[in-house]
Amino acid sequence: MKTIVSVICSVIIMVSCLRAQRLPEIAVPENYKLAFAPDFATDTFAGQEEISLHMLKPSNVIVLNAADIDFEAVMVHLGEDTLTGKVTNGPENQMVTLIFDKPIPAGPALLHIHYKGKLNNQLRGLYLSRANGRKYAVSQLEAVDARRAFPSFDEPSYKATFDVTVIADKGDTAISNGKIISDTPGPGENQHTIKFSTTPKMSSYLVALAVGDFYCQEGSQDGIPIRVCATPDKKNLLSFALESAEHILHFYDSYYSIKYPYGKLDILAAPDFEAGAMENTAAIFYRETLLTIDDKTASVDAHKQVADVLGHEMAHQWFGDLVTMKWWDDVWLNEGFATWMSRKPVADWKQDWDLDIDKARATSMALNTDSLQHTRPIRAKAETPNQIDELFDGIAYGKAASVLRMIEAYVGPEVFRKGVNAYLEKHAYGNATSEDFWNAIAEASHKPVDQIMPTFITQAGAPLLTVKAACKNGRTEVTLSQQRFYYDSKLLKQPSSELWQIPVCIKTEKGRSCQLVTKQEQTVELNGCSPWVFTNADAVGHYRSVYDPAMLRRLSEVGETKLSPQERISLLGDSWAAVRAGKYRMGDYLSLIQGMQQERNLSAIDILVENLSSIDRDLLDDSNREQFQTFVRNLFRPAAQELGWSSAPGEGDERRSLRAKVLEAYGYLGRDPETLKKARELVLQYMETPASADTTLVRTAFRVAAVEGDEALYNKILESSKNAKSPEEYYLYVRALVEFRQPELIQRTFNLALSPEIRNQDAPGLIARQFSNPAARSEVWNLVRQNWAGVQAKTTQSSGREIVTATNSFCDAKTRDEVQQFFTQHKVPAAERSLPRALESISNCIDLKAQQEQNLNSWLGQQHSSGQ
Repeated sequence: MKTIVSVICSVIIMVSCLRAQRLPEIAVPENYKLAFAPDFATDTFAGQEEISLHMLKPSNVIVLNAADIDFEAVMVHLGEDTLTGKVTNGPENQMVTLIFDKPIPAGPALLHIHYKGKLNNQLRGLYLSRANGRKYAVSQLEAVDARRAFPSFDEPSYKATFDVTVIADKGDTAISNGKIISDTPGPGENQHTIKFSTTPKMSSYLVALAVGDFYCQEGSQDGIPIRVCATPDKKNLLSFALESAEHILHFYDSYYSIKYPYGKLDILAAPDFEAGAMENTAAIFYRETLLTIDDKTASVDAHKQVADVLGHEMAHQWFGDLVTMKWWDDVWLNEGFATWMSRKPVADWKQDWDLDIDKARATSMALNTDSLQHTRPIRAKAETPNQIDELFDGIAYGKAASVLRMIEAYVGPEVFRKGVNAYLEKHAYGNATSEDFWNAIAEASHKPVDQIMPTFITQAGAPLLTVKAACKNGRTEVTLSQQRFYYDSKLLKQPSSELWQIPVCIKTEKGRSCQLVTKQEQTVELNGCSPWVFTNADAVGHYRSVYDPAMLRRLSEVGETKLSPQERISLLGDSWAAVRAGKYRMGDYLSLIQGMQQERNLSAIDILVENLSSIDRDLLDDSNREQFQTFVRNLFRPAAQELGWSSAPGEGDERRSLRAKVLEAYGYLGRDPETLKKARELVLQYMETPASADTTLVRTAFRVAAVEGDEALYNKILESSKNAKSPEEYYLYVRALVEFRQPELIQRTFNLALSPEIRNQDAPGLIARQFSNPAARSEVWNLVRQNWAGVQAKTTQSSGREIVTATNSFCDAKTRDEVQQFFTQHKVPAAERSLPRALESISNCIDLKAQQEQNLNSWLGQQHSSGQ
């Protein structure tokens, strides 16, 4: 009778798991002993694991996560007694139920599992990578793929310690979370066994393993050994990453009250890697292009990217690894914090990069996604693996970082830091929630952060402040009305039920004043009468502001003298958003930027170019294209002439980057004949002798030259890509191919993406980039549908949504309906939110075109007739 009851209980548990996609609370792991033996002859691996468990209650079942695992033996040891288990698979929910003949009592138990797995080509779990005729085994376990490497309690709250052992071929080494404590011959004649030290308590998704012939460059900081590793052919491209890691670690050791807690830090560039990088505890893994650069010849952007991503991943060693969210709905605690934090150590080290100004650009970008109806709250429910994967988006990274910037400014940097450290100290080696974080900041600051943050974390969208200002009795009276902002003009006109608590700092001619706006409408009185008001001082607020046309004109007149670069970036972002939502006319925005010919801030120029590119892509036709190009050339001519094509001795990195961005606008958008000619010359020079040209400018030159490039240039670029000396050089060539506009070259680039020449990690991104080429997007859309099986074969768990998202570049109803129909019939993993966002973006573009096309044509016509 007991056996029948136990089986019934097992069925109930399995049904419950299937519905909830969560493990039942039967047991918790305390330690895993994991042994991996990759076999590159068969592309498989053998695994043995011993899990020290604590049974929470007597049970004859244990439920684990497992996917693509073949179980060979399952046993539980209870003192001298051994129970043999049977395995019931639940592939639908990636769980297995281990059933034993009699209950396992509450308390300690030792679970042994022998199993086999496949070194897959999907860049998830423990997978197969190739380079230089060699094979490698590499792990990528976030978010829910530890279960593909070893049966596990694969949820972030089930923290445990790990002891990893690897049986590797002679000539190969291994990298994992711990230090190597022994390396002995055997068990086979051509094998050796590498054992790693026990890790601190951590979540299963943070386990790391890489096996192959890696080369490592060694350094140290604050007593912590640091290694930066890659395949041997990349050994001369590691010095800048190592230098960056040393500076970043020292900064974090100074910022946090807890010093780096893991004893060593390994940083590895893997030949194939789906994510940009992964913050495995003490063993961070990367794509090669984000880590391996030639420090002497690499572009400024490449240097910035390496340092920034290192800043992000190393910040995770505290936020994410030391303290981990309890469940994936709070993944922003990992990703948002690391995004917010990443610029701090780099800005402290590379002060000429002006990274503090870049924060305003990042906030403007974060607000873009937040302006859609189909956005999501920062904290969003997710249960299934696909839903969890989709949480790793611009909301978790960009919006969460933007909100943290606002809160840091509201309470003050040192007070915020105090709260951060209190949070880390309280939850070290454990798990935490959103409430734990904002309560720590509230307690440190004695300000209502616990009331402010939930309005930004738990509800979707971002607020729009409608600003009205008047002078009354010698004082400036500013009335702020808040509502949810949408790009969709119809939704924006409807009443808004959302209410935020918004820290707002208002800047005027007379000074500044900060208020907490908590009502739908709130009036602030300021000393003196000011001719202008700007409602996002220092550009730290995560909200949009819209002014009446007269105030917008006055702000444009004083922008260069009274507003900081950050504030000008905010004004540009808000003004363009207001155009898209029908609050401003296109002519108002173009008049605003027409007065910015003297702007020389890189981030401000960057947002200008991005918005002008949107006009170029979506609103132009043969009737107005030449007039628009004339406007762009007039706008950027002073800067282009001032900067020229050559760097001056001792010139800083920011000016080199500024030159590249200005000439991109002048050549790519303005189609300046001389710039097109010089770009082609520079491209040919670079391909002949890469060291002879400034790589920062070469990036722009390739894009500009490709616009009117012919087959001969295409062929030369393609051939050069096969002999690239670094990942940066390779991607410079390959990404230039997407810019060519001849139909036969568009087809060749698409076919290249589906060929074995392009790694699976790169193929979806290459196709997605083709959609950004106005001349290519329709043809590429046809090719995607006609070759969907081939496209699917090149996509991995999360990368398919890149292609879904890229369809947002269209601006017509016919294609929108085709996109909806196609991806409804052809489901793409982890794209449940991406598809409605793409469709909404297309609809918003259609709306923008209907509202603003006539005004754009009228404004351009007036400029043309006046000779401007």
